[in-house]
Amino acid sequence: IGRFGNWLENLVDWNLSRSRFWGIPIPIWCTEDRDEIICISSIEMLKSEIEKSVQAGFMNDNPLSDFVEKDFSKENYEIFDLHRPYVDDIILVSESGKEMKRETDLIDVWFDSGSMPYAQLHYPFENKLAFDKNFPADFIAEGVDQTRGWFFTLHAISCMLFDSVAYKNVISNGLVLDRNGNKMSKRLGNAIDPFESIDKYGADACRWYMISNAQPWDNLKFDIDGVEEVKRKFFGTLYNTYSFFSLYANIDNFKYLEKTIPVKKRPVLDQWILSETNHLIDLVEGFYNNFEPTLAGREIQAFVIDKLSNWYVRLCRRRFWKGEYDQNKISAYQTLYDCLVVVAKIASPIAPFFMERLFLDLNRVSKKDLVDSVHLSTFPVVDGGMINEGLEFNMALTRDICSLALSIRKKENIRVRQPLESIAVCLNDSALERGVVVDLIKSEINVKSVLFSTESDGLVKKCLVPNFSVLGKKYGSLMREIASGVKLFTDVDVLTFIKDGKVSLFVNERELILSGDDLVVKVEDLPGFLTAKNNRVLVSLNTSISKSLLNEGFAREFVNFIQGLRKDLNLVVTDTVSVVLFGDVGAVHIVLNHRSYIEGEVLAKSIVVSDKKPKNNTLFEFNNYKMYI
Repeated sequence: IGRFGNWLENLVDWNLSRSRFWGIPIPIWCTEDRDEIICISSIEMLKSEIEKSVQAGFMNDNPLSDFVEKDFSKENYEIFDLHRPYVDDIILVSESGKEMKRETDLIDVWFDSGSMPYAQLHYPFENKLAFDKNFPADFIAEGVDQTRGWFFTLHAISCMLFDSVAYKNVISNGLVLDRNGNKMSKRLGNAIDPFESIDKYGADACRWYMISNAQPWDNLKFDIDGVEEVKRKFFGTLYNTYSFFSLYANIDNFKYLEKTIPVKKRPVLDQWILSETNHLIDLVEGFYNNFEPTLAGREIQAFVIDKLSNWYVRLCRRRFWKGEYDQNKISAYQTLYDCLVVVAKIASPIAPFFMERLFLDLNRVSKKDLVDSVHLSTFPVVDGGMINEGLEFNMALTRDICSLALSIRKKENIRVRQPLESIAVCLNDSALERGVVVDLIKSEINVKSVLFSTESDGLVKKCLVPNFSVLGKKYGSLMREIASGVKLFTDVDVLTFIKDGKVSLFVNERELILSGDDLVVKVEDLPGFLTAKNNRVLVSLNTSISKSLLNEGFAREFVNFIQGLRKDLNLVVTDTVSVVLFGDVGAVHIVLNHRSYIEGEVLAKSIVVSDKKPKNNTLFEFNNYKMYI
């Protein structure tokens, strides 16, 4: 039944009184013989009882005479200090006319804490509707050491007053440990000053790290490097995404004044990210409702980094800075705006300051939300019509294919800017082929064509090799002959083994049936092709690079270099330039042959070949070519 249940099973009577000076006095007055007792329920009642005492001659005046009944202002309640020693000077009169003095003890401080739900609203004297609306609380949070303290006294008082629990859920906080799992201690020198961390990284980065790194009820191994990583990866990525949006939105004067474009009329990438966004809203709302902020934070972070920034924005960059201000560009602006606003709203409970700034910067221009703060906005509502699970699945499959192809490029040090001829894709279910977004694959991994194959046989070479550890136990002295025979297996033999799970081999006129773990299927790349696979797709990338592909790759590297120069010169993205170059003839010819592409990408008015090094030139070297630009 748990720790709290064990405590209740062995519960003893609660001794409310404490013999101390500082604290809340017990509001009980007694006659000396204790035959008559009165418990004061309000200042209004105390004022009335003092008035009786004055009339009886036990007090000279009423210290609460200026107290105004039903006036709940701070000033009115500070007329008289109800703590010791002042309250001890109050003498009341009993019904029989005897002198009554206050019990000198105080109330246990845990009674104060347990009365929090009522005291915070000054209930029952005022705010009855607010109390009824918010009691019992949805949840409370404190350390597990409060099991016998606050967790108990809240319920105890509530049950006595209302026969009800005081809260519906409790989050029992774990401890913050050092990075090695040891308790922090100044003596050990492993303590981290929280204020220094907040000053250096910001409150939101610290909050996000702590909440997303471990469930609140688990102990947290606090590593300051993790806070730095959160600041850089999550907040840095989100900041850069907003900066990208605001840069081009300001250039095009986008204010979300246009009529919202129906989702079905938007490009497939917009439909996908809006589907993912609504799916995210649904997930995060569920996690918050179930008191799972850690899972909520992780989902938001994965969405921002992997889906919004690394996929949607990266693949849509050209839509923002190329072309006219048409429906395609407006759709991109509306889509990214909506995604950023949703992120600001659903992440605001964890990162209140950053998300407030993000929301205000967006809403200040569009004025779509009629509130002054993200914390006053309503939580986003899931639009089921935008959720397209089929599209999400297809895009995930497309991303898998791109990820495998890019892993091959990285492993073989083939730059992404270097175009390749083709990629062949083999899916474990050919029906999935229709959902693959071919144009995105071409763009993302920089290939000219995407081919599909129903069988992997044409993409890789398969052969059989003996599993010596298994065959050795079965056939011992025949292993040399078996190994020689397996080397002679044909493609038909390999396919037979793959299909039937067994294949026959004759050794010294004796037929052996090799099956199961006797043989291992070895996959080898075909010449000029490299493969990679996961559990549902195999890709084969054609890595043969022709002269024309090599030249196109050079042109792309040249564009990237010019873009870097533009940035170093602090040029505005709309500024046009003239390019003057001098260098190896072969390199110059490549640039001139790709003049139209290069001029369009770098906003060049002209590309001029000089007969000598230009003034203030910068050296560009690539593929053994040199040019001075």
